[in-house]
Amino acid sequence: MHEIKDTQRAVVRIGYDGRVHKSYRGPFARERYENEVRVLRYLEEKKCDFVPRLLDNSDEELFIVTSSCGRIVESMSKDKAKSIFDNLESFGVKHGDAFTRNITYSPHLGKFCVIDFEFATILETGEGLTLEETKRTDYERPR
Repeated sequence: MHEIKDTQRAVVRIGYDGRVHKSYRGPFARERYENEVRVLRYLEEKKCDFVPRLLDNSDEELFIVTSSCGRIVESMSKDKAKSIFDNLESFGVKHGDAFTRNITYSPHLGKFCVIDFEFATILETGEGLTLEETKRTDYERPR
């Protein structure tokens, strides 16, 4: 596997088969894991075709496996990024970390995709976790 992200919050690796493996750790790990699983399942039910598909998950290990959505976009205009996140909202999800770092481009799909739903809210139910909620604690302080 090829490691692409190793932070206080998560380790992300891409397998040789192209699947994305993500392990959650640090503050609010269980809540972030549960939220991402909930949101990805919701978006699949809504037939949103520009987000990863949840292929496997482990509640005990706080681990998910998703389909790949291509590579992170290096640069993009604010207007284009906004339009992508607005499109996501048309499927009923508000991304709580709506920045270019969470947009990929998939040549296989021929489109931009949105990733990383740890901080996202399902609009019709209000279920979700926001970055602001986690900052009200000592979340940002190094451990």
